[in-house]
Amino acid sequence: MGLTSSYTSSPVGRLIVSAGPDLASLDRWIREFARVIEVHQGFLTELDSAIGDADHGTNMRRGMSAVVTSLDAAAARSESPETALAMFKSVGMTLVSTVGGASGPLYGTFFLRMATASGDVVAMSATEFATVLQAGLAGIVQRGKPEAGDKTMYDSLLPACTALDASLAAGLDLDQALTAASAAADAGRDATTSMQAHKGRASYLGERSIGHQDPGATSAALLVAAAVTAFRQPE
Repeated sequence: MGLTSSYTSSPVGRLIVSAGPDLASLDRWIREFARVIEVHQGFLTELDSAIGDADHGTNMRRGMSAVVTSLDAAAARSESPETALAMFKSVGMTLVSTVGGASGPLYGTFFLRMATASGDVVAMSATEFATVLQAGLAGIVQRGKPEAGDKTMYDSLLPACTALDASLAAGLDLDQALTAASAAADAGRDATTSMQAHKGRASYLGERSIGHQDPGATSAALLVAAAVTAFRQPE
């Protein structure tokens, strides 16, 4: 089973089923993110070579590979995370310790804040999952102080979280809502090309950072897209 259901009210007062992820689907999400990072490692590094240290793809691959290795090792010992808190905490701590540059602390904080927000649960509703994502986003804001338009991962994650909340409030199921969130993340990612960077190494370039897609926003969009794939139920 990959989803859990709870009942919430739609804007017109009709009861709808809101299905969200359980531990199995959260595990699939993390592994799918690792897979797409592996696939896009070269592209992420190419983007970063234009405005950064040319290591975003390499760093993210190393971090997500370590995450999967850690999950596999725990499973082999029959010690797999038993709650969402434990799973997200494991991911966050691994990323902080293995990913270089700004990405490690930011992605690590994102997952650690999600851990705290999710608590000791084995499943959550779609609305609860959206709340957990918002907590992760708030952690990034507190850690890196990004604002919309700074040309960072925030420019993908903010519209994604906003679209997810709005879609669920409109009565869409999680698959539909995440699809909308992924489209919003992709649009946010694409919008960074015309932005001037105001954070990180890219900000040192000033106006020369304009015309380049942000690598952090790109990997963040992949994170949201991975959730669509991982949480989607087979036909």
